[in-house]
Amino acid sequence: MGAGGTVSAMARAGIADVTDASFEQDVLARSEQVPVVVDLWAPWCGPCRTLGPVLERVVGETEGKVELAKVNVDENPSVAASFGVQSIPAVFAVRDRQIAGQFIGAVPEAQVRAFVEGLLPQPSPADKLVALGTEEAFQAALDLQPDHPEAVVGLAQILVERGESEDALRLLARVAETAETRRVAALARTAGAGGLADSASVEAKLDALLERVGDDEAARQELVDLLEVLGPDDARTGRYRRAMASRLF
Repeated sequence: MGAGGTVSAMARAGIADVTDASFEQDVLARSEQVPVVVDLWAPWCGPCRTLGPVLERVVGETEGKVELAKVNVDENPSVAASFGVQSIPAVFAVRDRQIAGQFIGAVPEAQVRAFVEGLLPQPSPADKLVALGTEEAFQAALDLQPDHPEAVVGLAQILVERGESEDALRLLARVAETAETRRVAALARTAGAGGLADSASVEAKLDALLERVGDDEAARQELVDLLEVLGPDDARTGRYRRAMASRLF
């Protein structure tokens, strides 16, 4: 890592070197999707070398909810001028193309953390209900936000466990497919798998389905569902997925 904690154009999640030419796209346009912290620094600046790694660490801990743009002011004077910077390090938060906060100097980590945490999206009433983890809370969250992903998956899981698989599948159709929705949908279509994942007969069942996947769409779906139930950590999952692919392609 170079001076000032830069990433030297390396692609790292949530952190980017930004230039005068890329500022519009990498900061202003990007800030319409996620808050962007802009770190204005220079190679000769000692406090910048202190602050840079702290910013990277704290922003990185948000797991993409906040992003960091690092600007070398010596090489990109137009960005520095646009913020009216007179001393560095200077840090600005940009959200929806507007400055949402700022500070100057190598402030303590606690202050950096408070600054970044203040940019994080606050939990909605539906989010708070989902955190309770009960059927009643999931339903109340969906009354507020019918397509809340975590509430949909949580309630669908409960419905599957209660044997209400069709209701679970209708509920899952409200949200985009993810690994979690695929897992719960597979459980619903296989009626919870009926303990199959732990049964000595599982491979015989998978073998029988494998023989039919070439011309039987229902068999293909059932095989895929059973492999979802087994999960990625089961050695049979990868083996049967490869076997199915070889028969289909």
